[in-house]
Amino acid sequence: MQVPSTSSQEAIRKPWIIDTTLRDGEQAPGVVFNPHEKKRIAQLLSETGIDEIEVGYPAISQAEREVISEIAAMKLPVRLTTWARANMADIELAASCGTDAVHISFPASRLYMELMNREYGWIQEQLHLLVSRARELFDFVSVGGQDATRSDVGFLRRFMLDAEAVGAERLRIADTVGIATPESVMSLGAALRECSPLPLEFHAHNDLGMATANAFTALGAGFEAVSVSVTGLGERAGNAALEELAMALAMSGGFETHLDTTTLSRLCDVVASASGRAIQEQKPVVGRSAFQHESGIHCAALLQNPLSYQPFLPSRVGRNDFEMVIGKHSGTAAIMAHFKRRGVTVSKDEAREMLESIRSHSDRLKRALRADEIEAIRRQNSVKHA
Repeated sequence: MQVPSTSSQEAIRKPWIIDTTLRDGEQAPGVVFNPHEKKRIAQLLSETGIDEIEVGYPAISQAEREVISEIAAMKLPVRLTTWARANMADIELAASCGTDAVHISFPASRLYMELMNREYGWIQEQLHLLVSRARELFDFVSVGGQDATRSDVGFLRRFMLDAEAVGAERLRIADTVGIATPESVMSLGAALRECSPLPLEFHAHNDLGMATANAFTALGAGFEAVSVSVTGLGERAGNAALEELAMALAMSGGFETHLDTTTLSRLCDVVASASGRAIQEQKPVVGRSAFQHESGIHCAALLQNPLSYQPFLPSRVGRNDFEMVIGKHSGTAAIMAHFKRRGVTVSKDEAREMLESIRSHSDRLKRALRADEIEAIRRQNSVKHA
C-alpha cells in the first residue's frame, strides 16, 4: 500500500515561545533587575521575536506592578503575561498592570496539594471562579499545574478537562523540580493530547541538565508552546535556555519561528550583566569557548571550512568569527594563520620549529599562550637562525 506523501509545509511546526526571564529568571537566588534593566530586556526579547513575555509577578510589590505597567505602556509587538497564584487578589492585582494575559498557577501533585492542605474539589471550584473572572479582565487566560511531572496522568487529564470546560485557553505542565526526561515528556504529551485539544505548554527546569532537550522534545510531542529564559536563568539549576532552544529549532529544519538568532549574543550579554551571573565559557551557543579551537587537526580543517568543527557559524548568533587558541595542542596551520592575521609571514618550516617551544611553554604555564608570548618565541627562533 502506498503511503500518502506529506508536503513540507504540512510538516513544518510553528511553536509558541514564551520567555520567563523577567519572572522565573529573576527568581534565581540573589538576582534583582532594576526597572531600567527590565524594560531593556523586554525590548530586546521583543526584537528577538519572542511570542510572549511572562513579564512578572504583580503580587510581589507595588514597585513590581509599576514596572510591569511601564513595560505594558511600551506597546511592544508581543503578548505580555503576568503570573498569579490561584487566588482572586493576585488576579485583581495582575489586572491593574495592563497586560494582555494572565497565567494562574495551581498545585498539581499530591505533595503540593498536601503542602497547601487542599483537595481536588478546591481546584475545581477555584478554576471556575478564577478563570471566569480572569476572562473578564484579560484577552488570554492560561492555567498551570505546579509540580505536574510528579503527578499521575489521571490527575492531569482531569485537570486539563476541567480547565478546558471553564474557558482556559492553554494548560501549562510545569516540570517544577526538573525531573522529566525526553522519554517521559513524549509519553505525557501523548497521554494528554488524546484527552483534549486544549493547547499545551511545557515549562522545563534544568535540575538533571535536560531542560532544553525536554522543551525541544515537547514541541514534537503534542505541546504547542514552551517557556524558556535567557541563558537558562532561573531557580536552582535554571530553566530551558532560550538561546539553546532557538538554535536547536533553527537547525532541526522541522520548525518555523519568529526568532532572530543574530540577536541572541547581545540579549544574553545584557541579561548576564543585569543578573550578575556571568556566562560560563563552555555555555552552549553563546559561551566564549563555543567558538574557540586549539587542536591542530581542528584548526587546519576550520581554515578550509569553518563548518568542519562547528555546528553553525558564530555570526548566526551575533558573535564574531571563531578564535584559534595557540597552545599545547596547536599545529603548524594555526601558527601560520595566527601570524598572517597580524601581517607576518611565517613558513611551514618556521612554524614547525616554533611548535616545540610553544608546547613547552603551554605545558609549563598550564594554559594557552598570549599573543605577546607567541611573538617572543618567534623572535627567539629568528635570532637562533640569524
